[in-house]
This record gives sequence, structure tokens and C-alpha cells, in this order.
Amino acid sequence: MGGRIVAVTDAASTAGPIVIVAARDEADRIGATLHALADAFPGAQLWVADDASSDGTSEVALAHGAQVVRRGRPHGKGGNVTAAAEAALSDATPHDLVLVCDGDLGESAGRLAPLVSAVNDGRCDLAVAAFAVRVGGGFGVALRFARWAIERRCGYRAAAPISGQRAMRCEVLEAVLPLAQGYGMEIGMTIDAVRAGYRVRELELDLVHRATGRTFGGFVHRARQLRDFARVFWLKRSG
Repeated sequence: MGGRIVAVTDAASTAGPIVIVAARDEADRIGATLHALADAFPGAQLWVADDASSDGTSEVALAHGAQVVRRGRPHGKGGNVTAAAEAALSDATPHDLVLVCDGDLGESAGRLAPLVSAVNDGRCDLAVAAFAVRVGGGFGVALRFARWAIERRCGYRAAAPISGQRAMRCEVLEAVLPLAQGYGMEIGMTIDAVRAGYRVRELELDLVHRATGRTFGGFVHRARQLRDFARVFWLKRSG
């Protein structure tokens, strides 16, 4: 994968689900996110995939008992979460389930329990959160393309194609690694999971995140998303 993985481990290994939090420059929210996750999932191993944050995200994560995987330069969401997932799965403690989420959820991260329950109860192999209330966003071009790309490549019609809040059994995560680069991580994961025969289910949850509005920065962000979605669509043309 290139680069050196540095795992900082202030937290002791415990039995429970693996929780991987994707973050970049989320120092103001990562603490609340991790606190909510620890309360919702007692005994969970918390991992933060810190994509070279410059604002102290790693330090806050460590202070909240998380293990941090951070590399010297930004590698994009998919690459950094892949590194954290590989580090977490190589841990000696056995695990059954993995929850992946974004670091900007704050205290609403405590509402992700239904995703884990859906997998635990056997209702699906990969549970994806759909936000009950959409906040921010642009004109929906990137979202519509992501939905179309997934359906075109594997036949699954996704309501929340780019949601980063996902629970799955460890074998599902292993099957979809390495994750697609950049912002293509989620649509690549869905395509690979469906192609491998795993059952995907979406659940509407009352979550809150840092939204990007119709600002210059927001449109730049969505342009980068669309670029990464198009790359995944091209790479998944066979299979």
C-alpha cells in the first residue's frame, strides 16, 4: 500500500466489536464521537483511522482510549481505513463484528446500535445507515451518480450509497479489502459485498454530521467525490 503504518496503542485489548472511525481534522468532534461509541458498545475496540490530521485529532483520540493508525501523509479515506482495518483484524483478540463510521457524528454516534443488531440478528451481512434527515449537500449529482454506479455494477439499488456508517461481520470486511481509494470507499464496498453474495440492508437512523453546504468548499469536496466515484465505477467494470 505504500507508506508506513504507525499504530499508537494506548488502549488495552478488550473483547467486543471492532469500531473503526474515519477522521481527518476532527479534533472538535472526535472526542464526543468516541465517548458515544464507548457508551453504546461496551467492550468495543476503538480504532481511529487518522488521515494525517493537522489539528490534534490523534491526541484527542488517544485521550479517549482509542488506538490510532496514522501515516505520514494523507492517503485518502479508503486507503487510511484499509490500513486501520488491517491493523484491527490482525489483533490477537477474536472479533465477530466490525462497525465503521465517520468521526464527525459526535454524540449521535451512540445511535448506531441498530446497525450492529441487524447483523447480530442475522437480518443482513452488511448494514448501512441512511440519515433520517438530510442536512447540507449540493444538487445531488454525486449522490445520484453513486446510486446509479452501484446499481449498474451489481444490481443493488441503494438509498444511501455513500453513507460511511456500516456494520458487518469480520468476514465481510475481509472480503471487501482493500477498500477503494478516496471517497469511493463506500460504493466500492457495496459493489464488492453484493457481488460476493452478502446481504445488504439499509436502516434509517437519526444521525448528525458535519454537512458541506452550497459553498465553494462544498462544491470542491463534491467534485472530488464524483471523481473518486467515477474511478471506482471504471475499476469495477468486470467481476
